Amino acid sequence: MCHNIAMITLLYIVSCIYFFIPAYIANASPPLANTFNVLNRFNRPIDGGRTIKGIPILGTHKTWRGLICEISICTLLFQLFFWINNHFHLPFLTVIGINSFFVSSWLLGILLAMGIVFGDLFFAFIKRRLRLKPGTAFIPFDQTNYVIGAFVFIQPIIGLPFTFWTTLFVLTFFIHVLFNRIGYNLDLHKAKW
Repeated sequence: MCHNIAMITLLYIVSCIYFFIPAYIANASPPLANTFNVLNRFNRPIDGGRTIKGIPILGTHKTWRGLICEISICTLLFQLFFWINNHFHLPFLTVIGINSFFVSSWLLGILLAMGIVFGDLFFAFIKRRLRLKPGTAFIPFDQTNYVIGAFVFIQPIIGLPFTFWTTLFVLTFFIHVLFNRIGYNLDLHKAKW
């Protein structure tokens, strides 16, 4: 009995992570694009350097390059993961409540991509209003802003169980901290958080 519960719980956790892997990779892409000088012509602030009452709207670190990388990588990777799930008859999407034969992979991929970008930019805007500089810890939102953004974009269209979002929120917090520390120690980005 306990073994079955443990296996079901593990499958649920793996399924949540499987769904969100494109978002995790996309979220890591802006620092990598910066490190490897990819799409340099789009390395311009989204807010164009504009301010509200002397405070940047988003900040110079939120660039068109990052936005393009996140949206394109997340959308395309989601197609791959969706296809793998269906082609190999994997249970991951079904376990979290997605009927992969009735949901458009492109719709879901674009909603996920737009959601993670929205979450990132929205909380950057909030941080600037709180006069927090880029890289300043804003726990737990630095680690989970893209889960919140994904929820805002996906939930109204494809209602997923709240256990999925809660599990994803908690998992993402710890995964983000782990990989940000690794990236910080490898000099891939400047913030530990």
